[in-house]
Amino acid sequence: MTAQNELRLLPWSGPEDKPCYLSTDDSGGYMSRLADNIESEQLGTAVELLEEALEALDDQDVSPEDLRLLVKGLTGVLRNVLRVATSRGHLLAVSEPHRF
Repeated sequence: MTAQNELRLLPWSGPEDKPCYLSTDDSGGYMSRLADNIESEQLGTAVELLEEALEALDDQDVSPEDLRLLVKGLTGVLRNVLRVATSRGHLLAVSEPHRF
C-alpha cells in the first residue's frame, strides 16, 4: 500500500465535491488505468472547448446565451485540468528524488 503522501488525486470528485484519492502500488491497475483514461478525455475536451472559445471570440454574432454556456463549459474543463495538473504534479514530486 502507498504511503499517505503518495496518494493519487483522482480526476473526479466525490460527494459534496470533495477530492477522491487512490492508494495503490499498482500504477497499471484497473483504477489507475481508469483515472488515466478519464484524465485523457478531460484534457481532450479542454482542447475542443478552447477551439470553440477561440471561434466564438471571432464571431461578432454570438449570442449572450451562447457565451454564457461557453463560459460555463470552460469553467468545468478548467476545474478538471487543474485537478489533472495537481495530480500529475504531485506524482512527479513523489517520484523524483529530492535535490539539495
